[in-house]
Amino acid sequence: MVGDHHLQSNAPISAIDPGIGRSLVRDRHRNTLALAAICLSALMLGLEISSIPSILPTLERVLGADFRQLQWIMNAYTVAMTTCLMAMGTLADRFGRRRVFLVGVAAFGAASLLCGLAPSAPVLIAARFLQGASGAAMLACQTAVLSHQFRDGAERGVAFGWWGIVFGFGLGFGPLIGGVTVAVLAWEWVFLVHVGLALVTLALGRAGVAESADPQALRIDLPGIATLSLAVFSLVYLITRGEKLRVEDPVSFLALAGAASAIAFVIIELRAARPMFDFAAFRNRRFSGALLGSAAMNASFWPFVIYLPIYVQAVLGYDSVAAGFVLLAYTLPTLAVPPVAERLLLRHGPGAVIPLGLFTIGAGFLLMRLAATGAEAGWLTLLPGCVLAGLGLGLTNTPVTNTATGAVSAERAGMASGMDMSARMITLAVNIALMGFLLLQGVRVALGRVLPAEAAGSLDALAEAVAAGTLPADGIGPAVARQALASGFAGVMLYGGLCAWLVAGLSVLVFGRLRPA
Repeated sequence: MVGDHHLQSNAPISAIDPGIGRSLVRDRHRNTLALAAICLSALMLGLEISSIPSILPTLERVLGADFRQLQWIMNAYTVAMTTCLMAMGTLADRFGRRRVFLVGVAAFGAASLLCGLAPSAPVLIAARFLQGASGAAMLACQTAVLSHQFRDGAERGVAFGWWGIVFGFGLGFGPLIGGVTVAVLAWEWVFLVHVGLALVTLALGRAGVAESADPQALRIDLPGIATLSLAVFSLVYLITRGEKLRVEDPVSFLALAGAASAIAFVIIELRAARPMFDFAAFRNRRFSGALLGSAAMNASFWPFVIYLPIYVQAVLGYDSVAAGFVLLAYTLPTLAVPPVAERLLLRHGPGAVIPLGLFTIGAGFLLMRLAATGAEAGWLTLLPGCVLAGLGLGLTNTPVTNTATGAVSAERAGMASGMDMSARMITLAVNIALMGFLLLQGVRVALGRVLPAEAAGSLDALAEAVAAGTLPADGIGPAVARQALASGFAGVMLYGGLCAWLVAGLSVLVFGRLRPA
C-alpha cells in the first residue's frame, strides 16, 4: 500500500487528471505566443531607437534637416515615450495590460506608416512623437505581462532573458539594418517595415497575452501625468536648444514652468492614495538599486548609440553599411550576456551583478576614449572598448528590470514596470540631448582654437555642421574638422565612463549586503 501510494504521488499530473495536463499544455502554448508577441514588440522598439542614427546623413540630405532637426528626429521618439510612459502604465493597470498593449501595437504600426510617408523634417518629427507615444504603451506593458504570465523563478528568468536578447538584437543590429536598408531600398523602409511587424505582433498578442490589471487602480493620475510630461519636455528642449537663458527670452518661462512642474509632480505623488510613481517604493533597497542601474545604463551606453555612427562615419571614414558592421562590436555582446546575467542574478543577487555591469560599461567607455585620442585611431583600436561596454550592458539590462518588478507585489507590477521604464526613458531622453550638447561644445572649442578671428561669427553654424558629421571641403578643411569632431567625441566618451562608474559606486551603497532573492 505504501509503495502504491508513493508511485501515485509521484506520477505526472496528466496521468492523474488528463484535463489538468491538457490545461497545462494550453497554458504553456499561450505563454509561448505571449512571449513571442512581447519580444517582437521589443524588437520594433529597439530598431526604432538604433536604426535611425545610421540614416541621419541621408535624412539631412533628402529632407534638408539641420543639426537641431536631426536631434529632434531622434529625441522626439524618446521624449514622447518618456512623457507618455507613466500614463500608459497607469492606463494598463486600470483598463488591462493586454488591451493597452494591443492598442499600442496598432498605433505604432500606423505611426510608422506616417513616418515612412513624411515629406519633410518637421512632419517626420511629428510622426516620431506619435511613434514614441504608441511605443510607450507597448513598453509599459511588456515587463508587466511577463511578470504576470511567468511566475516561476526559473521560467521567469528564461522569459526575461529572451526579452533582453531580442530587445538587444533590435538595438544591436539596428545600425546595420538601417544602413543596409538605405543602401538597398530607401530610407522610408526603415519605418515602413514596422507596419508588417505590427500586424504579426497583433495576431500573436491576441492569441497569447492574458488580460491582467491592478484591482486597486480605480483612478487615473491626470495631474501627475501632466506635471511629469511638462517637466521632462522642458528639460530636454532646453538642453537641445543649447543656449544661455536670458530674462528677456520667452524660453526662460519654459524653464520656470518645467521646474515648477517637477516640484508639483513630487508633491502630487506624495499625497496621492494610489500614486503612479510611488516614492514609497524607494524604501525597498532592491527596487532603488535597480532603478539606479536603469538610469545609469541609459545615461551612458544607450544615448551613445545615437552618436557613435557619426564618429564611425565622419571620423573613421566608413560608409553606412561598413559603419553598421563596426557598431556590431558595441551592441552584439548585449545579445549573448542576458542569460548569463540572469543565472548570476539568481546565484549572487542584484547587489553584485548590477554594480559589476555598470563598472564594466564605464571601463569600456574609458577604453574607447583612449583609442579615440590615440595616434592610430581605427576600428581595431576601438574594438576592445566597444566589446567591454556591450558586455557590461548585457550584465545590467535584464537584471534591473527583473529586480524592479520582482521587488513589489504582482498587483503593482505595472507601477514598478512604469517606474523602471520611466527611469530608463527620462535618463535616455535627457542624455541624448546632453551628449549632443557636450559634442557640440567640444567641437566648438576645438574649432575656436584654429579659426582666424574674422571667422568667429560663423563658428556656431560651422560647429553644428561638423557635429552632424558634415566635413567641409573648403575653409578649415576636412582634416581640421575631423580632428575637432574627434575632440568632441573624446569628451562625450569621458562623460559616459565617469557617469557609469559614479552610479556603480552609488548602487553598491544602496544595495548593501543583500542576499539573492
